[in-house]
Amino acid sequence: MPYINVGEENSGSIDLYYEDLGTGNPVVLIHGWPLSGASWEKQVTVLLAAGYRVITYDRRGFGQSAKPVTGYDYDTFSMDLYKLIAKLDLRNVALVGFSMGGGEVARYLGRYGSERVSKAVFISSVPPFLLKTADNPEGVDSSVFEGIKKALAADRPAFLSAFLADFYNVDLLGGKLISNQVVQYNWNVGVAASAKATFDCVSQWGTDFSKDLSRIDVPTLVIHGNADRILPVAATGIRTHKAVRGSRLVIVEGGPHGLTWTHAEKVNHELVEFLGLASAEACRNSQGRETCFAGHSVSGEIL
Repeated sequence: MPYINVGEENSGSIDLYYEDLGTGNPVVLIHGWPLSGASWEKQVTVLLAAGYRVITYDRRGFGQSAKPVTGYDYDTFSMDLYKLIAKLDLRNVALVGFSMGGGEVARYLGRYGSERVSKAVFISSVPPFLLKTADNPEGVDSSVFEGIKKALAADRPAFLSAFLADFYNVDLLGGKLISNQVVQYNWNVGVAASAKATFDCVSQWGTDFSKDLSRIDVPTLVIHGNADRILPVAATGIRTHKAVRGSRLVIVEGGPHGLTWTHAEKVNHELVEFLGLASAEACRNSQGRETCFAGHSVSGEIL
């Protein structure tokens, strides 16, 4: 299995697990909390069929990557991403971040620029600034983050179970767009993550990405569900769209936070269309015309 070394802790290496598949222009998929690169299952197949080289990786502390006790901040996360891109010598790369992964996209472009990056995609993402402050009254009160950390410390497996129910809006979509087995699989991945990483990452959700977003100078797509209970679209996706000059906003009607699974056809269509190098014929051959072209929209239109 491929790993990249991004540091050392005591006598051990901090190695990140990644998968590098296919040929063509590269697309790096950055997962959300508390999952792993495997959460991109429904996107990888379509992107490969459309002619892309697809790279997924597990953030430090999660999935099959090393689980150190330090480095759970966005400067470190973006440095890890930088090292991965440099190791693989990726150029003309599209960065796609889901949820917490959108923070890596923003901070990477804010710190390292777009020399190697061609496009950016934010899906159900945490930017621009989730923490409520005097200058950011639309944010979430810090007590919410403290409550989450308290619940994690008390009973992490139980908290993750409740979190995933809201992640996928199981009460509404269960048995229709999401199965119990998928939710259970996600719980298995999440509970196997480092407890320290899972806890520490919560504080990072309040990171201010405003300056990072203002520096983005590549074509940008923002996809968000209007039924997202984890990161409501008004506080995140719409504001990110406004903060990134010339960005395209797609709001998915009824989409929960985890719409990369529940509304994969619509998300995949928007991704393939935005990335621009997809072959419509390859997409039809792999998924069927209905899958490839479901949910077509124009900028800002609700699917």
